Amino acid sequence: MKVAKDLVAASATPMVLGILAEADSYGYAILRRINELSGGELDWTEGLLYPLLHRLERLGHVESTWQSVAGERKRKYYRVTESGLAELAEQRRQWDTVVEALKEVWRSPGDGRFTSIPLGGLA
Repeated sequence: MKVAKDLVAASATPMVLGILAEADSYGYAILRRINELSGGELDWTEGLLYPLLHRLERLGHVESTWQSVAGERKRKYYRVTESGLAELAEQRRQWDTVVEALKEVWRSPGDGRFTSIPLGGLA
């Protein structure tokens, strides 16, 4: 299954801020974590991640530093700021609202199972 681009875009900021709230990280490790969290369903590219990280940095939600690890090249590590944690809390509140609304819409009356949209779409 391929996740639609608009869903990926909408979830990108809270996903990255959430990962950085767990621990400071660098680009490739963030990409691996997203892939791991989604069971391989979200396969982000560097072309999606790095512009997002740069935007979050401009907004003051993340900070970056270059760090060297023995025997490896320098990596740019990102960490979430207090402003980023506040943004993450707001994003979570919004996503909780969306998820709860979707659960209600998809629930079938009386039996608690999800319904499917009939052939021909919605009337």
